[in-house]
Parts: sequence; structure tokens; C-alpha cells
Amino acid sequence: MPGGLTRSFASVWADNLGDWTWPGQTPLPTAAEALPPAWVPAFPARGEATAPAAVKARRERARRLLIGVLLSALAAVSLALVLQGRASATHPARLHATRASAAETALAAVRRLPELRAVSRNAAGSAIQKATFASVALGAKGSFYVYLPPGYTPRADARSRYPVIYLLHGNSQAATAFLHVGLQGTLDGLIARRLVPPMIAVMIEGKIGSDNWRNIHDRHHESYALEVQELVDRMLPTIASREGRAVAGDSMGGFGAMNLALQNPARFGVVESWLGFFNGLEGQLRLDKPRISKLGLHAFVYGAAQDTIADASENAPFAAELRAAGADAHSAVYPGEHNLETVEAHLASMLHFAGRFLAGGSDAGARGQS
Repeated sequence: MPGGLTRSFASVWADNLGDWTWPGQTPLPTAAEALPPAWVPAFPARGEATAPAAVKARRERARRLLIGVLLSALAAVSLALVLQGRASATHPARLHATRASAAETALAAVRRLPELRAVSRNAAGSAIQKATFASVALGAKGSFYVYLPPGYTPRADARSRYPVIYLLHGNSQAATAFLHVGLQGTLDGLIARRLVPPMIAVMIEGKIGSDNWRNIHDRHHESYALEVQELVDRMLPTIASREGRAVAGDSMGGFGAMNLALQNPARFGVVESWLGFFNGLEGQLRLDKPRISKLGLHAFVYGAAQDTIADASENAPFAAELRAAGADAHSAVYPGEHNLETVEAHLASMLHFAGRFLAGGSDAGARGQS
């Protein structure tokens, strides 16, 4: 059992975890309370005058609109200076065009990076830390947990940069679900045995109704995940390229991980879906075929034989479609149900798969092992 713990528990649906924790464990801090959205209201569409008599009025409206734009941008910068001491976010790359205003960019540009605060450290020397920040994508507070490996050093030289695996949880779960199934002890063991390079794991805290980590209507969880990725690359000594990034998740997070990788093929070199599903991703995969064929992609998808929520029979055909697009893709159907017991049973092999292909995987013992 990862981390040397002996656990006995009934099956828990991965899509209905709620606030459940392992028996005898103290729950880790929950997600931050939401704040009012920070979006600046969009300017109304400009009306077009059609009669010659309206030319003067049209010019006056244009002049007032320009003044309004300049004043709004100035107000956003002023607000950012006031909030600088407590707000922290970076402008995400995939915000919808309707929300990516000049004022938004000005506000994000002056925000300070969030601080990581200690949550725990174990005997092996690895640490769990947490960051909370004002998310531009969510228009509310966002947060994430970070696993830092034994021997971690914050030095930013090339030799001490770390690959990162980003983890997306299932519906009604918390980001700490990955800690409950033994992520920290499992990574400690894999790194100690030099099966994977010293690596960072980032567990992103989604909100209830994360819409499978997609951008849907007024919810922007895909942009939020990318926002966290960009923050992590600025905050920590990461290998800031697709060769140094993996994304994985369970259940709804499995769909989200695959969606994130296919929507952003230049960002992630490894993707895994655990007990996930692929509804509606076939079209995106066809669009991505030229880029996947050029860039490459390592993928592993698996399901559970007794799963009544995500159809395990979808894994092999989708892996075949990934291979047809040029990816190195593998699939499996394991005994078990749609629960965290199944995730825990295969966590070590999934982390091993990702670590083998992340930058530094070929010389896993070269860094952080002194």
C-alpha cells in the first residue's frame, strides 16, 4: 500500500466523493470561498449611423467611446494597484475573446504571484504545499496543492528544473483526493527507486459543477487549469515546455485531462485518463491529427470492468484513434468499479508511465538524488 498505510474501506464512487476522507485522517483545508467576479463589464456594441445628418453624432459617440475605454483601462490599473497585496493571478492563454478585455490584461499584468504555504512534510522529505489566488478565469478564488519531491531545491538553474504532472479530480471530489489514494508516498517510492525523475505534482482544486473541466457558458475551467499551469511555471523551477508537462485525471477529470491535452497539444506531452470518458472529443482529435503527428503524444487510458458510470469499452477504440493520429497510446480495462480503490490500485503504474516520458525520465537519478 503506498505510503505504508493499511486501509480498509467500502467502495466509494469517484463521482460522488464529497468531503469523504480516509478513516483516522484529518481533512486538509478545503477550497477557498468564492469572491465576486473581477470582470470589467464589456462595452456596448457601437451603433452605425446611416443618414448623412448622423455623421456628427457618430463621431461624438466614437470620441466618447474612446474616452471610456481609456478611463476604464486606467481604473483597472488603479484597482490592481490597490489589490496588489492580496490578489494574485496571471492572464490565461485561452480566455474567450469576449472576456479578454484590455482592462483585464492590465489588471492581471500587475498582480503578484501567489505564495505557497506549507501543509505537511513527511519522513521521506517530500512536502505538500498550497496556493490560493484570485483566478481571472473563474472570476473567483482558485487554489491548488503542490507535491514537492525529496531533495527539492528552488534554484532556477537548468540542472534543478523539474517536470510537472497536473491532476484533475472527479465531480464532487476535492483536489486532496489524490493525496488520499497515496500520491505522496507513491511518488516518494518511485523517485527513490529511480523509476521516475524527481517531479512536481500539481493538484488543481476545481469548483462544484466544473463541467468536465471545459469552458462552458460562464464557467471557464479549462482556462482555469491553464491559468494554474502558467502560474506554476512562473512560481517554481519547472521544465516549462510540453516535454516537461503531463496531465491526468480520474472520472470527470479523466475527460478534462484528455480535453485539455487535445485542445492544447503544444502544452502537454503526456496525457492519462483514469476511469474517464471521451464523449465529443473525436472531432477535436481529428483536427489535432497534424499537430499530434508532428509533435507526438504519450497517452494511457483505462477503465474498470464493473464500471457503471464510464463505459470501459470506449478506452480501446479511443486509444486506437489516438494511435491513428500519431500518438503513442495504450489502453486497459482493469477489474474494479468506478471508485477510488481502482484509482489507488493503478496509481503507481500510471505515475511511472508519465514519468518515463517526461523530460529527465531517462536519467531519473541525475537530479535531486544526492
